[in-house]
Amino acid sequence: MQSGLFKITSLNSASIVIKIAVGFVTSKFLALFVGPAGMAMVGNFRNFLASTQAIASLGFENGIVKYVSENKYSEHFLKKIITTITLFLCLFSVLLSVVLIVFSDFLTFQIFQINSYIFLFKVVAVALPFYVCSLVLIAVINGLGCFKKVLLITCFGYLIGLVVSVLCIYYFKINGALLAIVITPSLLFFVSLYYIQTEINILHYIKFSFFEFRVLKQFSAYSLMVFVSSVIGPIVMLLIRKYLIEKVGGSEAGFYEAMTRISSYYMLFITSLLSLYFLPKLSESKTIYQTNAVFWSYFKTILPVFGLVLVVVYFVRFYIISILLTSEFMPTEKLFFWQLLGDFLRASSYILAFQFYAKKLTKGFIISELLSLLVLYYSSIYFVTFYGFIGIVIAHCVTYFMYLIGLLFYFKREVFSRKN
Repeated sequence: MQSGLFKITSLNSASIVIKIAVGFVTSKFLALFVGPAGMAMVGNFRNFLASTQAIASLGFENGIVKYVSENKYSEHFLKKIITTITLFLCLFSVLLSVVLIVFSDFLTFQIFQINSYIFLFKVVAVALPFYVCSLVLIAVINGLGCFKKVLLITCFGYLIGLVVSVLCIYYFKINGALLAIVITPSLLFFVSLYYIQTEINILHYIKFSFFEFRVLKQFSAYSLMVFVSSVIGPIVMLLIRKYLIEKVGGSEAGFYEAMTRISSYYMLFITSLLSLYFLPKLSESKTIYQTNAVFWSYFKTILPVFGLVLVVVYFVRFYIISILLTSEFMPTEKLFFWQLLGDFLRASSYILAFQFYAKKLTKGFIISELLSLLVLYYSSIYFVTFYGFIGIVIAHCVTYFMYLIGLLFYFKREVFSRKN
């Protein structure tokens, strides 16, 4: 396990370096061309798009990884999974696209408080089916254990995102920044289609005769999980950011969005590694002791390195802001301590949270997510009221401390039952 983990970690680290480099350039362009207030608008739209994409995929991604990983040597069952999920999600995403077009006026006012961005939601409607198909293809490749190909697709996605974002932001400013967020994920469909063809003939696996409603039933639990985390979660963040704008100001909300972007770069190391390597391992674990071994492999090898990275990030925060953003964003440095501490707690809890997906523990997942979102929302309101915009990262830290404690208690047997 250790040698495989080292190899995947090395490849994953290389993709993260590319992602960070791409993120630096994109963030610099955002800082130069749209400013703090514009960055807050981008943050609002990203939250909306995340919720929309999660609804369109119905949360099937982790389920695809799980079932493909468990049945990758059964061609008959793989055909049923790939056909059923692909056809169903394509149809559902097209229906959702129609809804977006019909309600584009309403949505643009709710997200931006003005009617200047109706066109944006129509672009989302066109791009959505391509995004969903790429998600399915990447999940299948991941489930087949082709980690290297997943990382190559990811790297191509970052580079495509860089080119699209830089050109759109440079020529169209805030409109371009918003368009780039929509366009990039859909272009990944063509890259993922190429790479899956090197493993299996995807057209051979998709036929109407393989469609089976019983397969959908197995995935229903994942829909409930993702509805809570990937739909309600971004909505809660959208409400928190709107409160921050009303209570403190648009620029401060932009500083928080900048901090969130910086956080997303180093957190990507954890989330991608968990999805890529640890989720299939947890899915394959049949006993408490096997699960325990996966947990502690993460705690002993990944978490200490991540903690060290966060310490370095804190001490070079002024340089990060200067290089990544502009001097206008310097107040962001006040957010680093609580954000980094909260992110370490978040990384510590994520390996436990992925056990919900691996073992399809729907009820426990939904309860834990809803409670953590409630804590995040109300603690954000409380701390922002008393401490200003710094309060939002204090709330982030408090939330993940409570989340980690809750998960350690819930999975106490898996975490603490060591084989002698």
